[in-house]
Amino acid sequence: MQAIAASAAGIANAINRFDASAQRTARWGSSVGGDVDLAQEAVEMIGAKAALKANVQAMKTADEMTGVLLDIIA
Repeated sequence: MQAIAASAAGIANAINRFDASAQRTARWGSSVGGDVDLAQEAVEMIGAKAALKANVQAMKTADEMTGVLLDIIA
């Protein structure tokens, strides 16, 4: 069950990273935006997306392993 909890925390972290990058990107070009490096934000969004996918896959694998274990016990 620790794998599922760790994956859930990783998913939340990836969503927060993506949201923060999207907010910074949305401020680009405005007077409030300051210096927004669009290339850096694109890389951050790609990294957050990859982290999200990896954590979802880890959660699916942990769920499958739990199911197999329960099938063995039953």
